[in-house]
Amino acid sequence: MARDGLSGLTKAEADRRLAQFGANALPPASGRGLARIILDTLREPMFLLLIGAAGLYLVLGDLGEGLFLMAGAMATIGLVVLQEARSERALSALLDLSQPHARVIRDGIEVRLSARDLVPGDIVLVGEGERLPADGALVAGDVLSVDESALTGESAPVSKRPLSEGETADADTQPGAETSPYLFSGTLIVRGQAVARIGKTGPRTALGRIGVSLAAIVQEPTPLQKTAGRLVTLLGALAIAFCAVVAVAYGLLRQDWVGGVLAGITVAIALIPEEFPMVLAVFLALGAGRLARHKVLVRRSAVIEALGGASFLCVDKTGTLTENRMRVARLWTEAGDLLVEADATPMGAARDLLDVAGLACAVRPVDPMDKAVRALLAVSAPATSGVLAEPERTWPLRPEMMAMIQVWREPADQWRAAAKGAPEAIFRLCRLPDDQVARLTGFVEQFAVQGLRVLGAASCRTMASFPETPEDAPFQFAGLIGFLDPVRADVAAALKEAKEAGISVVMITGDHPATALAIAKSAGLDTSGGVLLGSEIAAVDDAVLAERLHKTRIFARIIPEQKLRIVQALKSNGQVVAMTGDGVNDAPALEAAHIGIAMGQKGTDVAREAADLVILDDSFASIVGGVRLGRRIFANLRKALVYITAIHVPIAGVALFPIIMGLPPLLYPMHVVFLELVIDPVCAMVFEAEPGGVDAMKRPPRRPDEPLFGLSQLGLALLQGASILAGVLGIYLFALAHHPENQARGAAFLTLVAGNLILALADASSSEGRLFAPHRRIYWIIAAAASGCLTFIFAVPTLETIFKVGPPSPGLLASALLAALASGGWFGLTRNWGRHLRQRSRG
Repeated sequence: MARDGLSGLTKAEADRRLAQFGANALPPASGRGLARIILDTLREPMFLLLIGAAGLYLVLGDLGEGLFLMAGAMATIGLVVLQEARSERALSALLDLSQPHARVIRDGIEVRLSARDLVPGDIVLVGEGERLPADGALVAGDVLSVDESALTGESAPVSKRPLSEGETADADTQPGAETSPYLFSGTLIVRGQAVARIGKTGPRTALGRIGVSLAAIVQEPTPLQKTAGRLVTLLGALAIAFCAVVAVAYGLLRQDWVGGVLAGITVAIALIPEEFPMVLAVFLALGAGRLARHKVLVRRSAVIEALGGASFLCVDKTGTLTENRMRVARLWTEAGDLLVEADATPMGAARDLLDVAGLACAVRPVDPMDKAVRALLAVSAPATSGVLAEPERTWPLRPEMMAMIQVWREPADQWRAAAKGAPEAIFRLCRLPDDQVARLTGFVEQFAVQGLRVLGAASCRTMASFPETPEDAPFQFAGLIGFLDPVRADVAAALKEAKEAGISVVMITGDHPATALAIAKSAGLDTSGGVLLGSEIAAVDDAVLAERLHKTRIFARIIPEQKLRIVQALKSNGQVVAMTGDGVNDAPALEAAHIGIAMGQKGTDVAREAADLVILDDSFASIVGGVRLGRRIFANLRKALVYITAIHVPIAGVALFPIIMGLPPLLYPMHVVFLELVIDPVCAMVFEAEPGGVDAMKRPPRRPDEPLFGLSQLGLALLQGASILAGVLGIYLFALAHHPENQARGAAFLTLVAGNLILALADASSSEGRLFAPHRRIYWIIAAAASGCLTFIFAVPTLETIFKVGPPSPGLLASALLAALASGGWFGLTRNWGRHLRQRSRG
């Protein structure tokens, strides 16, 4: 088959076509614009109540209070809109990161580009487990098997043949045809490797024509958001009921039903925790953004909650613990054992072995070992002259024959076949006698103990047609090849951190057990439980496997299907399992794991679609870093929810108790508006920015059944809220006995605002970090703004009148601040003292 035109487009021509045809993308999913965010915000009960209260005040003739309430409502809406827009930007950035990529030939060089940049005429390399990025045609490579069910509904894959003379890549064809050359965007390659020429992109593809687009995807709320929604609904109903109780009590006790209605509205505004859904949305969106900056792409936001609780990390060896940067390190033949130095040129029998391995490699290799062989062959001119550029036939790896076999036509109608793969498969293919197999197995084990991955190679020549079944051909054993894949430099530190965090790391590989052990020891994994082989897993039942998993951490000669059994066994032991995978057959294990992790560089599209997370750099350290960030996000979200619940207790209490006690009202709607303007940015920005505690990765994972917001958190919130309520009421009662009503109200309101801010700092702080650390800049900005506004209110007579407060005397001011510090800060002082005592006991 001719290879004309397979050097690809030039960059200049590709840019011209991109301008002509546009990006290879369907219409984008409709995000929420500013108008939509504002409308959604206005539907929140709190803002409806605010507007209703402002309207009542305007109707009752108090123009100043009504206008202030309206301005406060607009400012609160503005804060919420700001946070929602920030979340939308973070989600938009994540969508950009999650765009598919393609391997493209441009200017004769293979490059990796965003699928958006593909244009008609581009040459792309596609392989098993990948989704086609655009419509086109097969022009070179294996006969493909493609699943087109996304377009046709037919589950059976169809075969594809190379493009014939007279056929064009941009022909107007329909999916579903058997043995056609045409490929369609969004369909999945289930078997084979090939080269394709793009014919149509974007909305001109079959996928575009039937209207399947991101705009049709409806974002479902996460389980966490549903739980919070139910909680908000319950608390909202309680707030409305409490509103009615206050209104009736005020009307009956004071014979002022208009004032009772206003007091009830004030209490309802105070109690409805509208911050809950906003905080969840902000934390999940910005948390996903933080993870993405650490090379962890979140595909399902609900997994952020589970990530910090992972107790087992099941990881692949190649490319995750190691660099996935293979090089040929040893070449063994019957003539000798050659240690291959960098850029060396093997000669003699070693060179013949390398040539055989090269003939068994993909022409455009993706596999790291194929690349290593090709790289070493490229050092000198190939010795296999006269061989055509493409094999006549290829047999990929199969479970029954773990070897790659390719047949090439040579001059004079000769056929040459080459095979490389697992040594035991090559021994069987060559039909070697038992004594020779035993001797060669010894060499394989020597290689493996040194941490080398070992492949065998074999070849055969024949004048007759090559048999349909490769096992029937007269293969001759050529030798063994040892590949070195160094352990990543950051793995040892990441493993140490995982161990300190109580996380068990399991290494799963298809390699020889001795190689697995050597790499595990080099990386610092626990090898005390030995190695469990795939054949042993197949021979035991689930109960025995679960028992073995209490100690065993190294698994070798594992096929992808056995990963699912490992996940299920760990789950049966009550563990929270994170599983990595990159192949098509890894998808069931990724789906079954609590946290499915796909590799962003070497993973297939199927694995990425089944996964919850995608590790963009394929690094184990990024996985551990993701767990660290997951713990931070979970802890900060929990602290924010505790704070929100706690601060609503004193707000509701100071609205209700003065009425019951026959005291002048303390809290009016404008006070609640002011407090909400402080609470909203604090809970959404201050808590989210707080770093993880210094001991976050020195504690074991939380229990799987531990809720985000349970009884202990509720109890703590009520205790904190009751403390601030006691401080505020204490100051109010004391001030009423010795000062005018407006001054007493001013001192109590100051205590409430200051206690709110001090509690936020006490709840958010997770370590002994500096009080004025950079990440607390937002907190101090909010505190300074609140202090300035309070000073302004006390200094301007008009505002004093609107807020019904007076400036407290110096002594009363000092008392109010001391009460705020004691009632809001006791929790932080107690926690820090307890931490100090624990450190002393450990020391």
